[in-house]
This record gives sequence, structure tokens and C-alpha cells, in this order.
Amino acid sequence: MSLQQINPRYKPYKGAAAGWGALKAVTHFWLDSKQPFKNLRALLKTNQNGGFDCPGCAWGDSPEDGRIKFCENGAKAVNWEATKRRVDAAFFAKYSVSQLREQSDYWLEYQGRLTQPMRYDAKSDHYVPIEWNDAFALIGGYLKGLSNPDQAEFYTSGRASNEAAFLYQLFVRAYGTNNFPDCSNMCHEASGVALGQSVGVGKGSVTFADFEHADAIFVVGQNPGTNHPRMLEPLREAVKRGAQVVCFNPLKERGLERFQHPQHALEMLTNGSAPLNTAFFRPALGGDMAAFRGMAKFLLQWEREAVANGEAPLFDHAFIAEHTDGMDAYLAEVDATSWTLIESQSGLTLAEIEQSARMYRRAKNVIICWAMGVTQHRHSVPTIQEIVNLQLLFGNVGRPGAGLCPVRGHSNVQGDRTMGINDKPPAALLDSIERRFGFKVPRHNGHNTVEAIEAMVAGQAKVFIGLGGNFAQATPDSPRTHQALKSCDLTVQISTKLNRSHLTVGTDALILPCLGRTDIDRQADGPQAVTVEDSFSMVHASFGQLEPIHGSQMKSEPAIVAGIAKATLGDFPVNWDSLIADYDRIRDLIADTIPGFKDFNQRVAHPGGFYLGNAANSRKWPTASGKANFKANPLPADLISERMRKSGQTHDLILQTMRSHDQYNTTIYGLDDRYRGVWGQRDVIFANEDDIRRLGYESGQKVDVSSLWDDGVERKVKGFTILAYDMPKGQAAAYYPETNPLVPLDSYGVGSFTPTSKFIAIKIEPAQQSKRIA
Repeated sequence: MSLQQINPRYKPYKGAAAGWGALKAVTHFWLDSKQPFKNLRALLKTNQNGGFDCPGCAWGDSPEDGRIKFCENGAKAVNWEATKRRVDAAFFAKYSVSQLREQSDYWLEYQGRLTQPMRYDAKSDHYVPIEWNDAFALIGGYLKGLSNPDQAEFYTSGRASNEAAFLYQLFVRAYGTNNFPDCSNMCHEASGVALGQSVGVGKGSVTFADFEHADAIFVVGQNPGTNHPRMLEPLREAVKRGAQVVCFNPLKERGLERFQHPQHALEMLTNGSAPLNTAFFRPALGGDMAAFRGMAKFLLQWEREAVANGEAPLFDHAFIAEHTDGMDAYLAEVDATSWTLIESQSGLTLAEIEQSARMYRRAKNVIICWAMGVTQHRHSVPTIQEIVNLQLLFGNVGRPGAGLCPVRGHSNVQGDRTMGINDKPPAALLDSIERRFGFKVPRHNGHNTVEAIEAMVAGQAKVFIGLGGNFAQATPDSPRTHQALKSCDLTVQISTKLNRSHLTVGTDALILPCLGRTDIDRQADGPQAVTVEDSFSMVHASFGQLEPIHGSQMKSEPAIVAGIAKATLGDFPVNWDSLIADYDRIRDLIADTIPGFKDFNQRVAHPGGFYLGNAANSRKWPTASGKANFKANPLPADLISERMRKSGQTHDLILQTMRSHDQYNTTIYGLDDRYRGVWGQRDVIFANEDDIRRLGYESGQKVDVSSLWDDGVERKVKGFTILAYDMPKGQAAAYYPETNPLVPLDSYGVGSFTPTSKFIAIKIEPAQQSKRIA
């Protein structure tokens, strides 16, 4: 019996990435928005000069390219936000919070846009309307009533604009804390830490144009077909011109195999497709550091052989001598690392590692890209530094066609950090704020996301304000996070649509509805633009295109931040109302405070915006040594942490959490995962067919999944369908946020606090009343 007969909701997808499948999906979401013709006009302005920045990912674009610039998932994001459906007072009168908790995450967001401020009434268990000024006064009263500013947590989603983020950090620091738990803490924090230590800049060093000049592009721990679909085109073009595209990913994702360009008529009419890689390697989860150490070990061997034979060296010794420090210690660590450990930990054969090293060697200019598959591990910081080490050996930082490329998620997560959303702010930023605004800023470190949850659970933090996002579902150890929010005196969610965070309430709770990226933002002095920064440090303006829902009371994120600030601090340290009347005034303050933003308003008016710059890309290294630093990190003694072992059980598989194709972060657009062949369901766990049989199960069977940790807490999700999938033995994969309950809050990256969502030791057992799907 085939798997499709066992589970009729599993049907392998045979098409290419994008193409007709993407057009069909876009059409469905476009029509389902209930205002298709308005949204079509908006879609054509997505990522265009004078239009709005896509509310999805942070991938950049060529400013000279006038073609359509939205992808399938970008179109989903636009139509999902620009819906005619509304969640208003009548909706909340109909449903109690307890009733809403019983609904799925998909159902909650599908109900439509939040349209008016609401306050939770514990007696009736319903949200009830509240006036904006009363809501601001309520928040201000709670904040002023705390005995210490550090008793409040100020969360930020990566979709907040530069203007909103700057006002937020200014308000919070004037209030007296650096408690900035942020969505970047859960994704690319490891990249910022690692790059900051190695090259002095916690951002990628490449520009969009560099992809046209790369001889090799390594794509590591990343699934661009779902998470950054516009990246597929430069990868396709690279393969066409003869460049190497080398993928390291345990799953053979369709978006890394074949691509059908929706804007190429001949390709669509002939149903053709183009390859997206020249080599595909499938490492063990957590094995990327060992794989790159193995590449370095081969390259070091060949370097020594070349020198011994009187041939030209492989390494860029002129660059190393002028620009780097610590190479000898690093190479000693490479020598000390055994091939046995490299092979066993990487999950690759030595022949595969040698092949990848030869592909690297043949390329003059190399870009290495990575995402969550690299960053969400206990040793993620050393892994990224191993990537940097390899690039430094060959001078592949700070020249055209080469560099380091952490591919960010949300559309302005990088800009938020640039604006000062940082729980560990650099002294230079704090000095600049003090000079410009004339008040003493807090100098002690604040809370990141993990620390904020711990503080709320312990009763040390009593107020939570979320500027966007879905904190309850985006975070690890979901029951503990929910407990944290419920322990607060006040929770405030600034949001566009209903999600689980609104239902995980403190003693008092507010929902503050905000404008989205697609909405026209009218203030006292007229329509306003906001700005964002993409993964390539390009800063550009975003102009909303659609009238907000008729009769709604939504405010912009900057206006909401200013309203809270004024209710808490009065007109200190700025006149908040004046700034909201004209966002140019906010940008003038940014220009005065944040390096690289001089003449901000003039420069952002240029088509495509402006390049913020990157010191590492100019071969200037703002490190303590003044040079780029090789980091001599040993490989982990064991990928299985001691705390997993101390649970007293032996794991069955190592699980990674991931997105489906109908999903962006915690936003569930639908219940299908087209590229993986899953339809109408999300509670699935993928595993190798041999592993399924070894464990005594059959594909299609229902199972319960628990994770191993030494704190005695049961972490379990129930009733998942186990599906045979083409993946390495010993591994499993499942969707988040459904499997976030399995990630222990205490399991995070050393030096980064990033949850280890790509490496969870699990046990599988038959589901209660288990039976195969018929």
C-alpha cells in the first residue's frame, strides 16, 4: 500500500519551484482577500519606487529593475494583510477569549484586520472597546507605577519600520531600561554576535550586485524557495552563467532544485524549469561547522602541497597579512581536528567534503549565505565564525562578488537593530543618544527574549509591550512562555491581525490595532512614508497604497509608540506629537543620532534609496584588534548536549523545526505545504523511512513526540502523523509553532541565547488511541 493510500493528504509535488503552482496560489489568495482589484494595484507597487516594501522577507532588489518584484509568499503576505475582513467590537462580543483559544492559529488570523483598541475584561472573559487616549493613559499608569523600569519588557517584531523602532528605543531608554527582547534574538542573533567578533560588523558584507560577480555561491542551512523566494532568480542566473551554486541542507528542498520563472513566458508555456544548484550536500543537523572545518583542512593540505612544489599558494597571503589576526592559532586548531571527528559530526563522507572544497578552490569570488539552519544551534556562533575563517583565508570579504551573507527573515529586522533595538547596546550608540537628547541613558544590559520570559515567570517583570509579532507562538517552550505572559500585570499587543498572543493575557490586557505596510498612513501634515533596511544594508522608503478599512480606528506604529511615550513621559525628551505630524522630523533625529544616516531625508528620496555602507565591505575592521579575526574554536565534543543526556533517556531522532510553504514565521496562510506534498494538515513529522521502520512504526501512523531535557518537565506534542520523507537517517523535521513546545527555554546558543530549534533530541511513542489514517 502506498503512502498516498495510507494518507490521502500526502501527495508528492512534481513541479518546479515557483511557476504555475505559484501563480495558482497567488490567484487563490488574491481572490480570497475580498478586494481583489484594489489588491492587484497594490501588488504591482510592491517593492517598487514610490510603492511599499513587502511585509514579508528582507531580501533586496536591484533598484534599476522595473519588473514585477513580488514572489508567491510576498503576494500571500500582501493579500493576507490587505483583506476586507475585520475583527471589531462585534467580533469580540461574539467570542470569549476562552472560545478563541480553542481555535487554530490559522483560523485566528484568517478572521481579518483588527480595527479598534480593545481591553480585556476578566469578569466577562471578553475584549471590550476602549478609547485610544484611555488605552495610552492605562499603559502610562502601569509603567509609572513600577518600582523599577526593568520590570517592563519591550518586545519588537522585525516588521516595525525604522521610524517606529527609533521612537520605541528612544522612549524606552528615556523611561530607563534596555529591556529589548526582539525577534532577532530567536533567529540571526548568532550571526550578529559571530560577525561582530570576527569582522566587527554584525551584518552581511555583500550587496545585491555581488551575486552577479560571484564564481561560487554557498547556500547553507537555508530554504529560499519558501523563506526568500526572490533569491531564486540570482541563483538561477548564477548557474546559467557557469557559477557554482553549492547547497548544504539536510532536506532536498524543491526551491533549491528547480525553478520556473513566472515572468518568463516561454518557460511557462513549455512548462520548463532551470536547475538551481551544481552540488547538493546533506549534512547532519548541527554538522555544518564540521563540514566547513573539513573543507578548511583539505584546503590547508593543498596550500602546503602547492608551496612545497614551488607553485602559487592558494591562500590570499597579502590580504591575510594586511587585514587579519589569529591565523596561526586557527590553522593549529584545524591541524588538531581529526578526520574521524569531522566525518562523524558532519554527517558527510570525506569524498563529499573534498568535493565541496574543490568547488570552493576553483572559485575566485565566493559568497556564503546562511539562515536558521546554521544559527539555531548550541554552537551556532562558532559555526558562523568557521565560515568567516574560510572566507578570510581566501580574501573573500570586501571585494566584488564575494562576502558573508546572513539572509535575514522579516523585512526590517536588520533595520530595527540599526535603530538601536538592542538589549546589549554599544557604548557609542548610548553616547550619541545622550549627546543629542540630553538625558542619561541606562548603561546596564537589558533582557533578551529568553531572559524576558524568565523574568516574567519569576514575577520580576510585570508589564509586557509587544510592537508587532506573535510573542506567545514565536518563542520556545510555549507553555512556559504562555505562563510568563499570564504572570504579567499588563500585556499590550500592537498588531494588525488576531493571534494567540492576544489570548494569552496578563491580569490586564490591551490590543492596539496598527496600520500595516500596505495601508496609507495619513498624519497631520499629510500622507507619510516609513523606511526599512534590507539584508544588503539598502535603506529605502515605503509608501502605503490602500485606504485603511472604512470606519476603522487603526493608528500607525509610530503614532502608537508616541502615544504611549507621551502618556508615560509627557513631552520628554521630545515633542512626540510634533514628530508624528511629519515623519521627516523623526528621520532628522535619526540622522543626528545613528551613524550612516546623514541627510537621511534627501538620500532616501532617491530611487531605490541608499546604501548604508558596511565597514567590513570596505575592509575596515571595527574590532579591538583593528583587523578581521580568525577564531580558533574547537569542534563540539558532542552535538548531543549534556542536559539532553541527563534526561535519562536515549533519543530516537534529532528534530529540526521549520516552516511550511503556506507560512511566514508564525503566520499560517493555509494548511498546505505544496513543495513537500502535504495538503490540508500541519501536525506532521517527517522522518527517513528506514528510521520509521526501525522504531516500529509505519508511515502515516499517529504518534506523540516528546523532547529530552534534564529539568523533569514533560515537553510533548500529541497526535502527529509520521511521514516517510527523503532525508538523512537519524533526523526528523516538523513545523513550528506547533513543535515549539518541544524546545526547552534553557536550550540556546552559547553566546547568543538563540533557541536551538534546529537540534532537539526527541522520543516517539504511539499516540493514545493510535491508528493509521484511513
